[in-house]
Amino acid sequence: MTLGTGQATCHHGEVLQGTFLDERGEPTRGLVTLPMAEPATRAVFTPFSTRAPRRVLVDPPDRAKAARAAELAIAECARRSDLRPVGGYLSVRGGARPGLGMGSSTSDVTAAVRAVAAGLGVELPPSVVAEVAVAAEGASDPIMFGERPLLFAQRRGRVLEDLGPALPELIVVGCLTGSGQPVDTLALRGTARSGDINVYERLRAVLRTAINEHDAAGVGHVCTESAILNQRVLPKAELGTLREAARGCGAVGIQVAHSGNVAGLLFDATALDLTDRLDSAVDRLGREGLAPTRVFSTSRTTLNIGERSWTTTSARPSPDLI
Repeated sequence: MTLGTGQATCHHGEVLQGTFLDERGEPTRGLVTLPMAEPATRAVFTPFSTRAPRRVLVDPPDRAKAARAAELAIAECARRSDLRPVGGYLSVRGGARPGLGMGSSTSDVTAAVRAVAAGLGVELPPSVVAEVAVAAEGASDPIMFGERPLLFAQRRGRVLEDLGPALPELIVVGCLTGSGQPVDTLALRGTARSGDINVYERLRAVLRTAINEHDAAGVGHVCTESAILNQRVLPKAELGTLREAARGCGAVGIQVAHSGNVAGLLFDATALDLTDRLDSAVDRLGREGLAPTRVFSTSRTTLNIGERSWTTTSARPSPDLI
């Protein structure tokens, strides 16, 4: 046993979320998240000796889900090895602000589980990390699987479909709706309607095709449709403003956090006049009171624009965040 470290990124809300059919034809809630490189959670786990209490002490104390996940991960690691269950000290730093719909708790939990596994010298596959995450927080995002676009059953902790190798490269101009107020994710309850599954299965098929054909506009269409459908679950008063801004600056669509308040305008990264479109988006959102929070790419590929971040109260770049 030794000191173990783990890291996990957050995401920028969803590309698609709704009710889909699993491999047995059963209706299942699922989602596809929009990846981003930052912010990320970083965790450090220091195991106690085998004679110490078998509990996890976490710093800061409000990362209780990460502590619970660490305890579950310890039990799983012990089950897979000859180790006895131990306690330990867990330090969790970074990550996103809770309640914005950016997967903050899953990022914390995933980083914690990875830190525990590293400290105990046990390899836990992503599917097991997902099971631990759901057990620790009730519903999870597919952060532990990396950046591949997956249709993921968030309350069951399993992949419904691998939709392809990667999203087409998109540039996202992010902002906050609802004045950036946190949302209680687990308190949300969708209203099922006749025909819902057919609608979401159609969007699933469109998204699968768009991903495999590297069609940014197709992905943008699915994102926009999903955002509109989500109005009956978590209404966003700014949705019309977002759509108008997207049309005005040549975006391929909009996306929202289906259980939070982040949102974004989506742009095809290959557009020849990309810089002008991004500048127009930042200007339009600022004029509408939707201060841009960041501009980022969904790809790890280095872009000329890099990643730019803003404060949530000003449309002007903040020097310490660029």
